Amino acid sequence: MDTPTLAVVVPAYNEARRLDHTLPLMLDYLRTHRPTSELLVVDDGSTDETAQVAEAIIAQHPGIAARLLRSPQNRGKGHAVRQGLLATDAPIALFSDADLSTPLTELPRIVSPIESGEFDVVFGSRALNRRLIGQRQSWQREQGGRVFNGLVRLTTGLPFSDTQCGFKAFRMEVARPVIESAQIDGFGFDVELLFLAHKAGLRLLELPVRWDHNEGSKVHLVHDSLRMFGEIMALRARSARESA
Repeated sequence: MDTPTLAVVVPAYNEARRLDHTLPLMLDYLRTHRPTSELLVVDDGSTDETAQVAEAIIAQHPGIAARLLRSPQNRGKGHAVRQGLLATDAPIALFSDADLSTPLTELPRIVSPIESGEFDVVFGSRALNRRLIGQRQSWQREQGGRVFNGLVRLTTGLPFSDTQCGFKAFRMEVARPVIESAQIDGFGFDVELLFLAHKAGLRLLELPVRWDHNEGSKVHLVHDSLRMFGEIMALRARSARESA
């Protein structure tokens, strides 16, 4: 098989029901609009039928290169994303949430600045244009997200408005060493990738994207927010030690 021009990575943990609906949409979109791309579903140790559903749908869509990667145990979304990104030879790789909260129709907006050579990492944001948000999160989740992002800006110095939107693309030639050096397996991995990329001097761009909240989020508002903040503080401490 020829080297794909673009890879789309979909981390999945117990996402059989969602993938049954969203994976055909992804494959059909890529077949029509990006036929030289590939799609990688990364099963992060699911205990449901995620792998079986993904394999069956991939077999039903031979028009686009697609494959399933499996982890024997649940390691976390960050680990699944890294596994997928590092498994492709495509020059540009994007990861997308399994629920398609940001539809793949937003892919050109995110990928084009990399294809043009202007930027190395481009990522979607829910905060730059809230008119693009369809179904909103609960008030508690929205406020929690704003507090978390404020803490991220304060502790890391990152100048971005939304680090947690699950729609990010990378020029792999320069981003691969950053991804390889990342260590956070949990939901704090987004901040780590952006922090390490920024520190490495990569060119980063945050862009507004369409987004819809879908019920069934794997993120527990209080528990995971505290865990993510702990991961970010550990990231900051590790960076300070390495810079000393």
